[in-house]
Amino acid sequence: MWTHFKLHEFDSPDQPGSGARMDKEFLDMLDAARSIAGVPFQITSGYRTPAHHKALKAQGKKTSDNSSHLIGKAADIACRHSSSRFRIVAALIAAGFTRIGIGTTFIHVDNDSVKTPGVAWLYG
Repeated sequence: MWTHFKLHEFDSPDQPGSGARMDKEFLDMLDAARSIAGVPFQITSGYRTPAHHKALKAQGKKTSDNSSHLIGKAADIACRHSSSRFRIVAALIAAGFTRIGIGTTFIHVDNDSVKTPGVAWLYG
């Protein structure tokens, strides 16, 4: 179905097979971005069950109560080098994403239509 991804890459760690809950339009856009970027996208977080999301909060991770991961419209992509960070962000924008968060070791992307579009933010 997608050239660069398998659904299991988006599974919540506490629920095998939950990657099937990912939004198909989101995955289409992400697959297009991966083709444009020409670098691998290692997914570190895709769909999250409410229980896994709660566990992340308990670990002190900064997570929003209305996270787009909970509805399968977000992913975090591992990224540790500035050149690949640039390529990934440029490809996400070219593929039509308008919500991108940049951390030191990852890039968050979502296409949640109920949230403000045209934003980029940094994780501290």
